[in-house]
Amino acid sequence: MSKPLLIGPFTQLLPMSGLPLKGALPDEQLVIIEQGGILISEGKIKALGIFEDLKSDAVDIHHIEGQHVCLPGFVDSHSHICFGGSRARDYAYRNSGKTYLEIAKAGGGIWDTVTQTRKASQEDLIEGIISRSKIHLENGTTTIEVKSGYGLSIDEELKMLRAIKQADKKTQADLIATCLAAHMKPKDWNSDKNYLEEIASNLFPQLKSEGLSNRIDAFIEESAFSALEIAPYFKKAKAMGFDITVHADQFTTGGSEIAIHFGAISADHLEASTENEIQLLANSNIISTALPGASLGLGCAFTPARKLLDAGGALAIASDHNPGSAPMGHLLTQASILGTFEKLSNAEVLAGITFRASAALNLADRGILEANMLADFVVFQTDNYQEITYHQGQLKPNMVWKKGEKIYERD
Repeated sequence: MSKPLLIGPFTQLLPMSGLPLKGALPDEQLVIIEQGGILISEGKIKALGIFEDLKSDAVDIHHIEGQHVCLPGFVDSHSHICFGGSRARDYAYRNSGKTYLEIAKAGGGIWDTVTQTRKASQEDLIEGIISRSKIHLENGTTTIEVKSGYGLSIDEELKMLRAIKQADKKTQADLIATCLAAHMKPKDWNSDKNYLEEIASNLFPQLKSEGLSNRIDAFIEESAFSALEIAPYFKKAKAMGFDITVHADQFTTGGSEIAIHFGAISADHLEASTENEIQLLANSNIISTALPGASLGLGCAFTPARKLLDAGGALAIASDHNPGSAPMGHLLTQASILGTFEKLSNAEVLAGITFRASAALNLADRGILEANMLADFVVFQTDNYQEITYHQGQLKPNMVWKKGEKIYERD
């Protein structure tokens, strides 16, 4: 058993504890421990409190010199960082006024990334995931959800999910794999069999047997799959014990209602959600996940985050890091910008990338700093936590700790 290690003192320690999962959060509800410390053992938090009060319980002490603010490690609950190639051409086309359909006809869109990802080897994909995960880690994100969905065949989806599993062993971030084989209808599907039936019958058992993913996602949209098409797919997933998450209401509505019907863990995007969907989501147990990176990449409206919170919903914020619509991948910058446009308090922004994001992944062991939770935390060199969102991601973490080990320190 490792010796208890005390880390601190922190000018401000924000555990993000004692806050509700749902609804609006004024900053006054935040707990701020001044001159705080974290006592850790075996990769988990043993105790939290005033640094001087914890000294008697520590065998070793890691002193933090200067003024610092400590927060739980950030959780990115929606990303697509397993891919091949680039879509810089799509970005240029969009900014010059071309429509999604025009870009697709010119060889762009999701299918472009599918083609490039299929050409990539599993090792190529592993290296790409590790490289992108390192950037996320250095910006304070210690847990990253990673989707498949650029394979769109059983073999290629398996290649992606195996790459994610192997990358998880080689990066210090925790990678949470999600199967998004229902991202769009494959353009080259020429079998008489129904694509979704084929995936559910032959890929789902492989996910279980190889331990590749316990999460099934689908894109409910006019350009992807309808509510009617996806229903038997989700029914099979639920029967096999998978958690459900949904790409919902990005351009048109309907996805959030399917998410509610199938008891999804989260409904993500929601840029097109109306008052009807907002009320339905707020009255459910679903985590509504805003993806401001997609809004910035596409130049479209943000998720109605303020309305969702005021209606009593639970709001997570994720990067949607992908090569097409959200290439930036900087969670804190995107969350801060969403806060500006949607008038979110600091507490709501920080909750959205910590414990509420953990709930979107059905993870109960992180996102909050308290006894028995993972010792995942991020440290900023400042004396005031408000500076973090104020600088919109330009104030970088100078330390990142994962499971009680310092895995990154800025020079």
